[in-house]
Amino acid sequence: MLRKPPSPDPSTLEVNRLVVASEGRQIAWPVLQQAFELARPRGARVLVISIARVWGTGMGFPNPGLLPTGHEWDEQRLITRRAVEALEKAGFRASAHVIGTRKASKRILGEATAFGAEAIVMGCDVQRKLLGDFIWSQEPYRVRRRAKVPVYLVRVDE
Repeated sequence: MLRKPPSPDPSTLEVNRLVVASEGRQIAWPVLQQAFELARPRGARVLVISIARVWGTGMGFPNPGLLPTGHEWDEQRLITRRAVEALEKAGFRASAHVIGTRKASKRILGEATAFGAEAIVMGCDVQRKLLGDFIWSQEPYRVRRRAKVPVYLVRVDE
């Protein structure tokens, strides 16, 4: 497998539309700081996306017991609302979506494409080489691997 080249230096990028995404984790302050840095030069519009995890299917059919609970939906709405408030307080135009899915990277990239995003910012844990593709917390690395736009991953596991 070919390694994807690193994303360009944020100071050299001029972004008009930016996506701040989360696979369900809190959007940490360092992630927002990276978004501010990317969005500031052109006053970019920002879309915040968070995923409410669908846990699977039962015999190939959607199963209501595997869908996100009301509490999980509310938690993701709160995460996006806090991020939008921070972005608006910093002077950016921001909106948010919470999406329920089993395939977080595919949906994040689809929303970013539909929005016309020129870059994506996500928080991440340390990359797990061997079992990484089986762990939900490794979703940011899948997004970076599959994206056609620069993806900036900010370590938040420390």
